[in-house]
Amino acid sequence: MNKQSRFILAVLAFGYAFLYIPLVSVVVYSFNDSKLATVWGGFSTRWYGELFRNDQVLDAAFLSLRIAATSATFATILGTMAGLVLVRFGRFKGRTLFSGMITSPLVMPEVITGLSLLLFFVSLHGLIGWPGQRGFSTITIAHTTFSMAFVAVIIQSRLAAMDESLEEAAMDLGGHPLRVVFDITLPLIAPAMVAGWLLAFTLSLDDLVIASFVSGPGSSTLPMYIFSKVKLGVTPDINALASLFILIVVVGLIVAWMAMRKTQTR
Repeated sequence: MNKQSRFILAVLAFGYAFLYIPLVSVVVYSFNDSKLATVWGGFSTRWYGELFRNDQVLDAAFLSLRIAATSATFATILGTMAGLVLVRFGRFKGRTLFSGMITSPLVMPEVITGLSLLLFFVSLHGLIGWPGQRGFSTITIAHTTFSMAFVAVIIQSRLAAMDESLEEAAMDLGGHPLRVVFDITLPLIAPAMVAGWLLAFTLSLDDLVIASFVSGPGSSTLPMYIFSKVKLGVTPDINALASLFILIVVVGLIVAWMAMRKTQTR
């Protein structure tokens, strides 16, 4: 092994260690018996029991999961439609404006997005009386707004690289354009849609800034709850909660990898 290969291997090992050692330490300290999150006091699973008895953190976790799943689904639907319009409809009046509006959340600071959505909801409440209270619906709309941009970019890149001859052949054989979309286009871009859904789900589950603007009393998401706990000191039950989420992500990645491999084999 020459010097260049050793250098590349060392950089790769350092990068993986930098990313995953903190995650491993969180999992290890979730089995800590001490009341201090960073002081080892022996092996114990007591904090998992404390976690499942903490109604406040469970409510925040379930609210975040519901918001993430709902917003990711809507973002995937809207982002797929936007990607189809941008790639398959060619040049049309207002295309540049539409494309800019779709991609602007990618570069817009979250503080500006959250503040603008807050003012929008306040104005909407003054006009029509909705929303009566900011919570699940307002956070879901906000997360859908910024995450659909990521889905649209993924779908757009997949459609741009896809062979259009399959769709043209289906229409030559008498297929209605709408039927071609559902029978040919969507199955071909299904992996990109799954990837977009997972990305939107992760972005929603991770968001703190925007949710802080558009949430109300009694509707704290999990990142908001954890952030409030950090200011007072992290307790080991937060490590247990993080470990459970790491486990969920790992299982989800394994299932998605197996499904994609099975699809490719077919």
